[in-house]
Amino acid sequence: MKLKTVYICNSCQYESSKWIGQCPECNTWNSFAEDVINVGKPEKGSISRTPRSAKAGARSPTSLELSGQTKTIRLLSDIEEFDRVIGDGIVPGSMILLSGEPGIGKSTLTLQVANNLAKKIKVLLVSGEESVEQIAGRAGRLKLNEKNLLALNEYNLETILETIDAEKPGLIIIDSIQVISSMDFPGSAGSITQVRYCTERLLEVAKTTNTPVILIGHVTKDGTLAGPKVLEHLVDTVLLFEGDRFQQFRLLRANKNRFGPCSEVGIFEMTEDGLTEIKNPSQQFLEGRKQNAIGSAITVAMEGTRPFLVEVQALASTSSFGFPKRTANGFDLNRLQILIAVLEKYAKFNLQNQDVFINVVGGIKLSEPAADLAVLMAIASSYLKKPLPQTSAIFGEVGLSGELRKVIHHEKRLKEAEKLGFKDIVSPATHKEIQTALRNLN
Repeated sequence: MKLKTVYICNSCQYESSKWIGQCPECNTWNSFAEDVINVGKPEKGSISRTPRSAKAGARSPTSLELSGQTKTIRLLSDIEEFDRVIGDGIVPGSMILLSGEPGIGKSTLTLQVANNLAKKIKVLLVSGEESVEQIAGRAGRLKLNEKNLLALNEYNLETILETIDAEKPGLIIIDSIQVISSMDFPGSAGSITQVRYCTERLLEVAKTTNTPVILIGHVTKDGTLAGPKVLEHLVDTVLLFEGDRFQQFRLLRANKNRFGPCSEVGIFEMTEDGLTEIKNPSQQFLEGRKQNAIGSAITVAMEGTRPFLVEVQALASTSSFGFPKRTANGFDLNRLQILIAVLEKYAKFNLQNQDVFINVVGGIKLSEPAADLAVLMAIASSYLKKPLPQTSAIFGEVGLSGELRKVIHHEKRLKEAEKLGFKDIVSPATHKEIQTALRNLN
């Protein structure tokens, strides 16, 4: 066997014999990582392919009708926001990848989940980044003290596998997969070879012993998962824990889920006692809203199947330079440029000498087109220095020709707004109310 060092792009898996700054295939910068492949020829007298006589025998397939009669019993963490995103509980034998920025609360979330599950099963928490004393200190601050929650500080894969075989836990948590390495392969921890091989071995343990495994993964500067892209294809579920580390709210999303929907989102609040579930996010996001605020509009955003109300703030100020500035926090900047152009052309607003700033309160990111109308109304309110009605909720998509289009889940948005006392609904389905609101502004 002969090993050869190559460099592989993390984004598109393009191979190169030397390190390259920019990938020639996908044009991604600084995406090449070292890998080791086997290029040796078979030894003399050996065969490169398995002979037909050595192939495994055929197996009898199972009818889906019969196999579907058995219902899988999932593990509930009793944290409703987590269980809903994961698909009403953790499936035995599944592998879950939890990623997020440093300091966002990944270890805190997994520790709380592990403590709740330790009331029912034995949980093994393996950390290659923190000592057992550090984990115990965090557990003490969070008042978590279940006896079945076991901690281990180890980064060698073979030692971890032997420990799993000896302890036989009901749940395994690895924090994090980028620091785990195997003695079977050269290279440091975090390389493509090590991350891929360690994940495959842990996946084998999960499937053969029917034990769920939760992996914690790092993210790069641009927010993507660090390591090979194949890592996302190996696991069953990919969770993204996001939010501004300087804000109190955290959002848990499922980018991939083989055992549940990918559209659900869990909302948490970071407190001194750890992560607390937000059962009514609309009320939390609107807390502290100023009465009759100029440049403020309330929109109804959809996160999965959940509607909640979010405040959109806009500020239009006379620019001191020849080229006006546009800044957006929590909203797509390119989309903002388009909406400003529509407002100038069809509403006859002169914003060529106005700096426009957009902020979505609470650290929420609005990516759906239903927020278009609320952003336009907030800009118009700030430009005309007239507040919108306090009980108005605005949502709708705006086209390039100035038309308003109805958005999905209109009834759910409507019910959520009315439940919190917002009676003046402004949406493409209520065209008369839109005309009235525009006349009141003008």
